[in-house]
Amino acid sequence: MRKAFPAIRPYQTHSLAVTAPHVLYVEESGNPEGIPVLFVHGGPGGGTRTSDRCFFDPDKYRIILFDQRGSGQSTPHARLEDNNTAALIEDIETIRNKLGIDRWVVFGGSWGSTLGLAYAEQYPQLVRGLILRGIFLCRDEDIQWFYQQGASHVFPDYWEQYLQVIPEAERGDMLAAYYARLTGENEIERMAAAKAWSMWEGRCATLHANEALVDHFANPHMAMAMARIEAHYFINKAFLQPNQLTDNAYKLKDIPGTIVHGRYDMVCPVNQAFALSAAWPEARLKIIADAGHSSSEPGITDALVSATESLAHQLGSESQ
Repeated sequence: MRKAFPAIRPYQTHSLAVTAPHVLYVEESGNPEGIPVLFVHGGPGGGTRTSDRCFFDPDKYRIILFDQRGSGQSTPHARLEDNNTAALIEDIETIRNKLGIDRWVVFGGSWGSTLGLAYAEQYPQLVRGLILRGIFLCRDEDIQWFYQQGASHVFPDYWEQYLQVIPEAERGDMLAAYYARLTGENEIERMAAAKAWSMWEGRCATLHANEALVDHFANPHMAMAMARIEAHYFINKAFLQPNQLTDNAYKLKDIPGTIVHGRYDMVCPVNQAFALSAAWPEARLKIIADAGHSSSEPGITDALVSATESLAHQLGSESQ
């Protein structure tokens, strides 16, 4: 079973101004002459981690990470103004042009798969390959599953804690109730809602309990951005048309693609990967039998590293 590559440091970082007031954190690591690959993080609002560089052979890939608007080291923190899917797609194009890249590989998981798909469907001619994990189509039923009714039946103990910050009279629409608190003026209420929202996701993200991951999600800086930005996107239906990602998947037919999904993913159930695979039959679908949602689970990591290695070999052969 393949493991992630050893930790590496960026060889260059950038502060990239986009629509005011947003300034994006962008970094490059690996081989400056390697295959350019863009890592698209989850959430939205999740930000990047140092381990995100480690799915790629640093001798073969020029590894580009960025924190989306309001996330991670991008500023201003947790800002919702001018924060939408169309803006993020154009931010990706701004990064590509800034770094002088003609075409690149796009790698994303969870919300990163959503944004990666939306970008690739808008600019298929710029994408050399797609590697997507934990497919999130952002349909109404996908959002309802995790934030209203579905995962709540699998994790009733965690769900009870998620409910606690919302009065019983408002629990018929948990997304709206959380959004009201996450965008309200009461700082204490806002922080309590952010922590409860983010920890619910962290607790459900792995097949086996992972306290280190839950602690990461509970970090106040992380939780505030994740909760506010996710609620903002989801109450606005991710700024996508219904079934947009599957309806436009025909545009991906000439892009080498791999879809990796955990059989027991409770954040984004595996039916979403099957729906994407049906719309994009040219992609390879890998269902990981003993995994949930997180990219840190051994079976998911193995499949993702195998996919990046296979794609590097394929692209290297094409360029010879």
